[in-house]
Amino acid sequence: MTTASHFRLHRTVVLVGMMGSGKTAIGRSLAASLDVSFVDSDAAIEEAAALTIPEIFARDGEAFFRKREAEVLRRLLSGPPGIVSTGGGAFLAVENRDAIAEMGVALWLDADLETLWERVRHKDTRPLLRTDDPHATLTGIYHDRKGIYALAGLRVPVDGAASIDETTQAVIQMLLSRPEILEKTT
Repeated sequence: MTTASHFRLHRTVVLVGMMGSGKTAIGRSLAASLDVSFVDSDAAIEEAAALTIPEIFARDGEAFFRKREAEVLRRLLSGPPGIVSTGGGAFLAVENRDAIAEMGVALWLDADLETLWERVRHKDTRPLLRTDDPHATLTGIYHDRKGIYALAGLRVPVDGAASIDETTQAVIQMLLSRPEILEKTT
């Protein structure tokens, strides 16, 4: 594996995509590989609010959460280049897409519905899936959002059988194809 000292990141990379696509796991791995900072925007929101995302949704509603999410995302984009993972709904807002395009680059981790379902079906931390039929809900969200995620500047297909390291390496190769974003230094 290539060591971090061999890369220079020029723009913050914002990982977007569905819940379960691997944004946080790949984000952590990518940041470590590139020796840059990593922030999960949902974790930053939870820290600022001293509440979990489900608690924020229950207490204040989705609109309140989305407003805080936009504020946190803009703050994270204003720092030095790093890796940011977002919640599945963050990229839906035009305001967030515009901020990402202006101050960073969006990279869509494009996982298929079967992979997503396998990854989220046993978790109770997804407020949008707290329904009578979470699979149908996930399917609807997937079809509603796929076209918006396709607006991201970059796309990496996620193979459900690939390891975190394999997916991270695919992301690095994609980023290296754009030297204004990432370059090898040696």
